[in-house]
Amino acid sequence: MAPGDCCTDSHADTAMPLHQALEQVLAVVEPVSEVEVLDIREALGRVLAEDVISAVDVPAHTNSAMDGYALAGSDLPKAGKCTLQLVGTAWAGRPLQARVEAGQCARIMTGAVMPAGTDTVVMQEHVERVDDGVVIDDRHRAGQHVRPAGEDVAAGAVGARAGIVIHPAMLGVLASLGVGRVSVLRRPRVAFFSTGDELVGIGETLKEGQIYDSNRYTLYGVLTRLGMDVMDLGVVPDDPDVLESVLMKASQQADAIVTTGGVSVGEADFVTQILEKVGQVNFWKVAMKPGRPFTFGRIGRACFFGLPGNPVSVMSTFYQLVQPALLAMTGARVEDPVIMLDARVTHRLKKKPGRREFQRGVLQRDAQGDYQVTGTRHQGAGVLSSMAAANCFIVLEEDRGAVEPGDMVKVQPFRGLV
Repeated sequence: MAPGDCCTDSHADTAMPLHQALEQVLAVVEPVSEVEVLDIREALGRVLAEDVISAVDVPAHTNSAMDGYALAGSDLPKAGKCTLQLVGTAWAGRPLQARVEAGQCARIMTGAVMPAGTDTVVMQEHVERVDDGVVIDDRHRAGQHVRPAGEDVAAGAVGARAGIVIHPAMLGVLASLGVGRVSVLRRPRVAFFSTGDELVGIGETLKEGQIYDSNRYTLYGVLTRLGMDVMDLGVVPDDPDVLESVLMKASQQADAIVTTGGVSVGEADFVTQILEKVGQVNFWKVAMKPGRPFTFGRIGRACFFGLPGNPVSVMSTFYQLVQPALLAMTGARVEDPVIMLDARVTHRLKKKPGRREFQRGVLQRDAQGDYQVTGTRHQGAGVLSSMAAANCFIVLEEDRGAVEPGDMVKVQPFRGLV
């Protein structure tokens, strides 16, 4: 446990406001610049390094958007009905070679190339077949149900812009352009470790005063889900020389270093002191709860994020401060805002003014379909099960006090964070 993480709100005025801390972090972070060339299937989740220019029209040919009948729009009746002669069928992948003349039409399937002489499709449900002809009424318009060549992406146009994260739909777009390999930015390298003589690894026998190290597994999960290139450096003891050695080694290999524990004000909390010695400390206290003892700085070219030791504080500070920085480091154009919803509280929430709080809650809909949120039973910074049981943060502003049942609050769904 990090002692400073249990500080009272009366000390919050010495800590940096959360929004200011995030601004400072994002002002320092620089995106990676090295480029890799990957097959598009391997590029899922990666950041595109350069614009992809389409060499072809998509679709390549003007085609039908419906199963129906292709004809010239000038043959549509202005009133009443008309009968057109059926002269053939256009199949997807097998174009009709004959030209459709005035007074004629062709059966056509979805995706089939529009025959010469046609510019309109009438759905098959809206016609009447009579012998070798088709009867059409006057409810249609010229040009309907036709997809022009290049409607999706025109040849010479940008099919995918640099800085986008390649998601499943973009894989399909790239494939439609005939692109099999793309240039992407390499993934940021993130080194992480836990500090504390009380921590032991899974499989070891606990001695008096020891606990299993859960924070590294939490960090592994959030970093891996973000698509980082992770380096797990294990548990580092509360020894200044060992800590300095590990930090220096990590700074030479990684773009970012994330630690848990050792950043508070206890006698054995050395991380911030060592950072001041070998690097730079930008700030080390944030007015948020849980998570006040948070250190941000640099060691060489690596950004340093020193998280508190309490498990819930690790996750709250990671999501609010570290994750936005790492996303910026990927080089992605982050355009989606953090998802925040309004919800009605079902029971009283304790809160003192002074810090922004991130209480854990369960968000659901009531009988009327409106959002309501219930805080998890235990809100202590060391109760990791409160995160596991929750599906959102209840975000309580700095100047807000206790929240009464029926009050409206902002919630941040976990699904919108990862």
